[in-house]
Amino acid sequence: MTVIDNKIGVDAVVRDYAFPDIHVGSSEEESPWVPFKGTKVFIRHLAFDVRTNMYANVLWVKEGGSLGRHRHRGRVFGYTIEGSWRYLEYDWVARVGSYVQESPGAIHTLVSDEGMKTMFWLNGALEFFDERDNLLETLDVFWMMDHYLTYCRDQGLSINQKLFV
Repeated sequence: MTVIDNKIGVDAVVRDYAFPDIHVGSSEEESPWVPFKGTKVFIRHLAFDVRTNMYANVLWVKEGGSLGRHRHRGRVFGYTIEGSWRYLEYDWVARVGSYVQESPGAIHTLVSDEGMKTMFWLNGALEFFDERDNLLETLDVFWMMDHYLTYCRDQGLSINQKLFV
């Protein structure tokens, strides 16, 4: 018998050990818009991965809204779905169809003049600062999970276990 004869097979390994595929539908019953940073910013949580401190969401900033000064401690990937947004510190504007990839480290201020929705995949902590660079709070996957869970419990909404990958 050869080693090849003892192989379990990739399909069997995937079936027995991989995490199942998931689908989070468009209904707010599956993932509601949760208020974030005032009255003009909302998050629709899509995935929480505690093993890697990664989380995915859609950020919705209404017209004239701002996320505030923040720094990412991990990489961020974003795809603009609606509207436009920019960082006060940069000279580009993300419009529908724009892809943004951010490296960790820089402090920047997200603003949207006309409103926007962008899907973000974030890794690591997100730190918020005041205008004097004083750290106000640190958010990570556990903060995001608490944000979602607290809102759902306060609103009497079901917890979607599929979000916890």
